[in-house]
Amino acid sequence: MEKYKFIIEILATCGFFKKVKFMPGTVGTLWGLPLAYVFSLAGILNYMVLSFLFIGISIWVCHLYEQYSGEHDQSHVTIDEVAGFLVTMVWLPMTWQSLLAGFLLFRLFDILKPYPISYLDKKVKGGLGTVVDDLAAGLVSNIILQVIYTQTNWLGSQLSFPS
Repeated sequence: MEKYKFIIEILATCGFFKKVKFMPGTVGTLWGLPLAYVFSLAGILNYMVLSFLFIGISIWVCHLYEQYSGEHDQSHVTIDEVAGFLVTMVWLPMTWQSLLAGFLLFRLFDILKPYPISYLDKKVKGGLGTVVDDLAAGLVSNIILQVIYTQTNWLGSQLSFPS
C-alpha cells in the first residue's frame, strides 16, 4: 500500500486540500459542483449510477487513507463531502439556484450535524464512517430541496435535467 499512498492521499483530499487551512470541507465541497453537473449530463439514471460508484470509491479511499494515517475522518479528507453533495443533488435540476441551495444546505447539515447525522458521525468507524455522515447530510438536504422544487419554482425549471 505504501507505493499507492500518494494516489490515495490525492483522491482522499481532492488534490491535497489539506493545504487549505480555512474551511477545508467547504472548499472540498466545491469539487462537487462541477462533478454533479457533469454527471447530470448523462441523464438521471446514469447520474445515480455514477454517484453510487463515486460513493463506493469514496468509502474505499477513506478506508485506505485511515489505515495508513491511523486517524479517523480528518478535516482535510474531503472526498466524503463531494459524495454527500452528489446525494444532495439527486433528481434536482442543474440550475444555479439549485446548485447554490444544495451547496448551502449540505454545508449547513454537514457542519451542524443534527441528530441522526451526529449519531452516525460518532458511532460508525472506518471508511464507511467517514462518508456516512456526509451521505446523511446530503439525504436530508435533498429531501428539503425536493419539497422546495416540487412546491415552488425557486430552483428553476423542472425540465432542466437531461434525460
